[in-house]
Amino acid sequence: MPLKKRPSRRILSVWLPLLEIDRLRQGAGKDDVRPIVLTMPVNGRPVISAADTVAAAGGVVPGMPLGDARALLPELRAVDADPAGTARDLERLADWCGRYSPIVALDGADGLLIDTSGCDHLFGGEAGLCRDLTGRIAEFGLTVRAALADTPGAAWAVARYGAGMAHGEATVVAPGTARTALEPLPVSALRLMQPVVEALTQIGLRRIGDLLPLPRAPLARRFGADVGRRLDLALGIAFEPVSPRLPVPPWRLRMAFPEPLVRPEDAAAVARRLVRALCERLERERLGVRDLTLAFYRADGGVVRATLGTGRPSRDPGHLLGLLREPLAGLDLGSVPGHGAEAAVLSASRVEPLSARQLGLTAETTDSGAEAMAELVDRLTHRLGPQSVVRPVLRESHVPERAVANLPPLARVAAPPVERPAARLAEWPRFRRLPARPLRLLPRPEPIEAMSLLPDSPPAMFYWRRLPHRVRHADGPERIAAEWWCDDSVTEAEAVRDYYRLEVEGGRRFWVFRRGLYRPEAAAIPVWYLHGLFA
Repeated sequence: MPLKKRPSRRILSVWLPLLEIDRLRQGAGKDDVRPIVLTMPVNGRPVISAADTVAAAGGVVPGMPLGDARALLPELRAVDADPAGTARDLERLADWCGRYSPIVALDGADGLLIDTSGCDHLFGGEAGLCRDLTGRIAEFGLTVRAALADTPGAAWAVARYGAGMAHGEATVVAPGTARTALEPLPVSALRLMQPVVEALTQIGLRRIGDLLPLPRAPLARRFGADVGRRLDLALGIAFEPVSPRLPVPPWRLRMAFPEPLVRPEDAAAVARRLVRALCERLERERLGVRDLTLAFYRADGGVVRATLGTGRPSRDPGHLLGLLREPLAGLDLGSVPGHGAEAAVLSASRVEPLSARQLGLTAETTDSGAEAMAELVDRLTHRLGPQSVVRPVLRESHVPERAVANLPPLARVAAPPVERPAARLAEWPRFRRLPARPLRLLPRPEPIEAMSLLPDSPPAMFYWRRLPHRVRHADGPERIAAEWWCDDSVTEAEAVRDYYRLEVEGGRRFWVFRRGLYRPEAAAIPVWYLHGLFA
């Protein structure tokens, strides 16, 4: 059986050599024309880490001490490098590049890798895609160069070392011609370590074309296996994956606009069109949406998103659009005409099987009640938040904070084993008649300062959140022993809890417990906690 040929990939490498300096130049204003350099402390003194084109033309290079640079250019403007801020800017730009392809990866601190396979036809071909991307990034005020090739290694090399490319331009390496494009480039374009590059240069191997006809074994013995590996990656002999920064959604629809959109009504119309188209495709595949994201890509490089999640798979356009209505109303598409949203992408990041619905004689579905409940839960979840709409489920635990679990409202609860009828969740309340429990249980017990007349007596007074409370009536104790089957680091004596129901002056009622036992030989003193409040 013949081997299947791996489908060809097309990788776009975007290089932003002066990303942080360009951001500083935009913030400085048009009147400040001084050359800018970035500095980092090295052995206690500032050293140049990056320089703009004006400073580089004056002889300033990375690695030069700041004092030597000021001797060449006294008017130099030095700014401390901000790698964290640059990384955030690069991530925002990567999000914006999602308008071109769902597979966008960060490439170091100054570049991006975009897998454009199957996406170029949306922009009139590969040249149109590259021209659109580099042109828009250049309009943002960023220095950019790009190259499109069959492999990440070839695209990276041509973008950084390709000859004849100016600012804002891109080179398209035709499919199958990566070898020809790499031959005139220096060996540093293979992403080798600097000592290896220097060693190759010393013996006259300055270009990649000088390495291609040489046998790999002598190269590996003298310069290491990385030289051959990098060559194979650049030529496509070895596969180099592109790990996307965000998960790639299985379903994705895109729409471009002839004019930027700024009105919420236009965004709602786009949502209707995309959601209906997606639901039609999902119906043919018998699938339903669980997580949906509608992203608008603005002309100024910003990205705004409206997201939704459903408790059950759904492909009802009316229900999905109803959930999107409120998030869409809060989106900022841009208030300046001409700088609104230029494209929109609808992504279904999670889909699940959803079979066709059975209709009855009255044209009503047999599970209309369950669907109505699911739609109600979805509306409440989006209005109040997922943490506010939960389903309490009993658990097999004596410890109060473990006795109830808050699950999603429509989550299925696994039935306990049949061979343990006494431990079944459905029968759990029958086997134990619990004393009165507070209406409100704190998320976690809070420590209090309690004073008791006797070691095993309830508190006569306690301080909670810096306020004193004098106890008028007390009821208890209710002892809850340690759960021996749990792997707990504390001893059994320390894990024992004695709960008391306290009524203080003023009528408020609290649920407190003492953790640990008073024992003469024990070094640790029991600690008091407040766990709940009665109505």
